[in-house]
Amino acid sequence: MSKLVECVPNFSEGKDKEVIDAISAAITQTGGCRLLDVDPGASTNRTVFTFVGSPEAVVQGALNAARVAFKLIDMSKHKGEHPRMGALDVCPFIPVRNVTMEECVACANQFADKLAKELHVPVYLYGEAAHKENRISLPAVRAGEYEALPTKLKNPDWAPDYGDPVFVPSWGATVSGARKFLIAYNVNLLSTKELAHRIALNIREGGRGKGQPGRLRKIQAIGWFLEEENLAQVSTNLLDFEITPLHIVYEEVCKDSKDLTLPVVGSQLVGLVPLQAFLDSAEFYIQKEKLFILEEEHKIRLVINRLGLDSLAPFNPRQRIIEYLVQDDLSEPSLVTQSLRGFVRSVAARSATPGGGSVSAAVSAMGAALGCMVGQMTYGKRQFESLDGVMRDLIPPFHHAADKLLTLVDADSNAFGSYMAALKLPKNTAEEQEKRSAALQEGLKEAVQVPLSLAENINTLWLPLLEMSKHGNAACKSDLQVAAKALETGVFGAYFNVLINLREIKDTEFKDQTDQKVPSY
Repeated sequence: MSKLVECVPNFSEGKDKEVIDAISAAITQTGGCRLLDVDPGASTNRTVFTFVGSPEAVVQGALNAARVAFKLIDMSKHKGEHPRMGALDVCPFIPVRNVTMEECVACANQFADKLAKELHVPVYLYGEAAHKENRISLPAVRAGEYEALPTKLKNPDWAPDYGDPVFVPSWGATVSGARKFLIAYNVNLLSTKELAHRIALNIREGGRGKGQPGRLRKIQAIGWFLEEENLAQVSTNLLDFEITPLHIVYEEVCKDSKDLTLPVVGSQLVGLVPLQAFLDSAEFYIQKEKLFILEEEHKIRLVINRLGLDSLAPFNPRQRIIEYLVQDDLSEPSLVTQSLRGFVRSVAARSATPGGGSVSAAVSAMGAALGCMVGQMTYGKRQFESLDGVMRDLIPPFHHAADKLLTLVDADSNAFGSYMAALKLPKNTAEEQEKRSAALQEGLKEAVQVPLSLAENINTLWLPLLEMSKHGNAACKSDLQVAAKALETGVFGAYFNVLINLREIKDTEFKDQTDQKVPSY
């Protein structure tokens, strides 16, 4: 799969449409870049641009945007609610697909080096790219903001990582870095800036300073007032949504607001958000309210409703969730997105892939889907009302397994593709032969692990399938019989795919560990 990096430059201009459009054009006209989102704010006087591309493309796209901003933005005249220190205030690089954090660190350094040399401006590094411990945190680097730069640059401890320590009034300074996916999330209050900031101090990790930490880890927060909306916001950055998720931030702000008798009127996401952040919040409300929701689309609607994400503007998931945007245009073709006719023809073609492994995964996914169908044909029907609780427990394993097994259709084909690619490596010298042999062994291990995962996923369904046969709609008996045979076929295919590849692997420890996991047949 191709490498994909996200770049999210924040420019200190949120009012002048011509400037914003010019920066947007610079990004869209860069080969290999796709602009996903432009989010301007009048009160903050700041625009967040989100685009994706290969590592090389995003560095070039950020440079092209910076060149335009250098001509059009004058920081000496800038005022806004958001903390800032430069025309291009911060430019982070984030791994999205098939890219390591180390590669994003390299992007941050390349961008900083080129920006400093071409525009003769000071550039700092933060996050995973930071060269110094005291520069990991963005607020620490940005302390004092633009106004403090003339003095700050004279301090040897705050010499820029790239460029000369010279104050450029029209530009200020830029911070480049690499980080995990940051979610910019604001909770709306009918309140004052001061009260919103009091809540921000309570929840943010830094709290009120040394000895007075806040409640939520990996959260930055401040309070501000949006003149254009006539309301205050607790404005937060979720530095790691897996540690502190969206719903926790919202619930904690609601708790403090209730103590202060302040109304919360929804919330706002700035820029893009990962799908998993939505699914995590959906699961929270599903458990909290004892709901029964299976479909991804319904889970997203639930989160939009519970967090009030459409309170200030319509929230379109297809335009705001990064996986949806990326899969539309930038994802490579996959087997599971083909028509059924197309998939069958791909299998029938004169090619080793897709083969038995992909077919086993596809058949297994259909078996899991049939189990889910029988549950759905039982749940909610009046004559089976007493079984609603049982079906709530039995349906989800089939639903989740069907999705997981579908991913293995392509995974199996890709794994074998890695082995085939290794076969084509040169073998003229001893060094080349050693490299080729190592690649072949890695390819074989991958070709073993995918069908093994297939069998493991199928094995979680036997007990739910047995229970479904006891309680499910009797009119669907034949569907369950087909489901059982489909899943059995999947295990059959997985078993022989593991065996045929395992025999060529030389790593005895890997073979022994795999032998213990291989299901008997």
